[in-house]
Amino acid sequence: MLEIKNLSKSFNMGTDNEVRIFSDFNLVINKGECTGILGANGCGKSTLFNIISGVVTPERGEIILNGESINKLKENERARYIGRVYQNPSTGVSPSLTILENISLSDKKCRKFTLRKLIRKNKADEYRELLKTLDLGLENKLDTEVKYLSGGQRQSLSLLMATMNKPELLLLDEHTAALDPKTSRLIMEKTQELIKTQSITTMMISHNVKDTV
Repeated sequence: MLEIKNLSKSFNMGTDNEVRIFSDFNLVINKGECTGILGANGCGKSTLFNIISGVVTPERGEIILNGESINKLKENERARYIGRVYQNPSTGVSPSLTILENISLSDKKCRKFTLRKLIRKNKADEYRELLKTLDLGLENKLDTEVKYLSGGQRQSLSLLMATMNKPELLLLDEHTAALDPKTSRLIMEKTQELIKTQSITTMMISHNVKDTV
């Protein structure tokens, strides 16, 4: 489902600070699998996600998703197939926009739209039903700006937005690391439920071995 072939990536090439992250790296992840990625800081975990997402360009190598190379696709084009949740609860959302506006943007990701057509009232009920699955009462706060939500609520919303269009691949970049232990457990429970019910192929970076098993 996801295949990485002969991936090589270095930073600061040609200087005394050159760091080689990947050298002819290969990886195969089958459809529906959830793969945990463990490792020390700086070993290349987030860099791998950035390469898959199109944020970082490798020196060489090929990224294949569902049998098709995505090397030539830009970051915004890859976002049509790849969902991602970041460590910072505010990274995956727009804090100054409302919950309704955030979900509407995510729903129209990679599609053309005008500001007038961004929010359709007939979709509000559908979004409320989606939010109910989080069991956080966010369905009653559609007009609340996301900056007023707690870290756990924002991360739950990010997770929902990353999976609402059923991506081919979900990247979880230490998405519970910035949360307190209780909220972290809650987010992991919701993550496992979403992955299982939607059968989403997932890669998860974590420093907690328990989260990856």
